Amino acid sequence: MHVYSFEKLEVWQLSMSFRKDIYRLTTKFPKDETFGLISQIKRSVSSIGACLAEGSGKITSKDKAHYTNMAYSTTLETLNHLIAAVDLNYINQEDYLSCRNQIETITIKLTNLRNSQLNSKN
Repeated sequence: MHVYSFEKLEVWQLSMSFRKDIYRLTTKFPKDETFGLISQIKRSVSSIGACLAEGSGKITSKDKAHYTNMAYSTTLETLNHLIAAVDLNYINQEDYLSCRNQIETITIKLTNLRNSQLNSKN
């Protein structure tokens, strides 16, 4: 089976692991948030890897960097949702800090990937 370039990216692999953690974490949320915060956070965390996958299909490095930047933005959107979840007491501080550490790792790797893409010659 062919392995696509985005599947080889460590940051994509980390985003997939983070997505699993978020999906598990949202099972602790109140059921009345199913179509609210749960839906929002699942969509944003899923978009991180999706942006990397979509960007890998672009021709120019500048276009690839644009999608990497979108992945960065959706990572920050996920952080915003997690801040709301902790403020609403849907998750505890320990879970929040664990997620925040994952976000920090992912955003650093996304920044490095974007810089590499922008400095690349097509």
